[in-house]
Amino acid sequence: MSPSSPGPGYYVAKRGFDVAIATTVLLLASPLLAAAALAVKLTSPGPVFYRARRAGLYGRPFAMLKFRTMQNATDAPDRRITSEQDDRITAIGSLLRRTKLDELPQFWNVLRGEMSIVGPRPEDGDLVRSHYTHAQLRSLDTKPGIACEAEVRWYPDLTFHDPAPSGVTAQEHYVRRHLPAQVREALRYVDERSFCGDLSILARTAWCVVFHTFVPQSRRPLGDEDDIRSGGGVEADA
Repeated sequence: MSPSSPGPGYYVAKRGFDVAIATTVLLLASPLLAAAALAVKLTSPGPVFYRARRAGLYGRPFAMLKFRTMQNATDAPDRRITSEQDDRITAIGSLLRRTKLDELPQFWNVLRGEMSIVGPRPEDGDLVRSHYTHAQLRSLDTKPGIACEAEVRWYPDLTFHDPAPSGVTAQEHYVRRHLPAQVREALRYVDERSFCGDLSILARTAWCVVFHTFVPQSRRPLGDEDDIRSGGGVEADA
């Protein structure tokens, strides 16, 4: 382990916390889960759940569950990133995304041991293989999380705070600007993780969901691209 790695007690406590919270949320939110599933099924053809291929612990692939918020079979290699005004998003999908209810099924991923309650943002496996540098792969040394520092800092997401300029696709903009910023936060999490730090991220995430879902934050620009990439920029080309 690196000098900054937490002791074994951290992993035991973290797993116990994950199981307890995920079980509680899934039980208490079961009526809401059923209502969301029914709404998705009745308002657009296709499956209720979307299984997103993500890079998990040490890069192992897994299927991250979400309620489907887009028209069925509209995913494409060059449209892995959803823009703020994406024409693929359904009406009920827009509501689910705005309230973060589309992410509730991820608590099942936590029970399965594929994700944690708190951890770095889960990244698309193809984007990891195509754009991560060797140094950035260290961000995969912990399980991805439902709550993460990047989500808190740029709630509801980076697309809101830093939309793609005219003539640039959402995916191109994401790879060049958003991905480096998120990896920088992931690396910081890996280096500084602690149980108290996890509780802080979780509490601030809950505040964002409860308050900023209805009272939008002011846009927070990312700054110059050189400043972003200095935090461990990705390779711009596959």
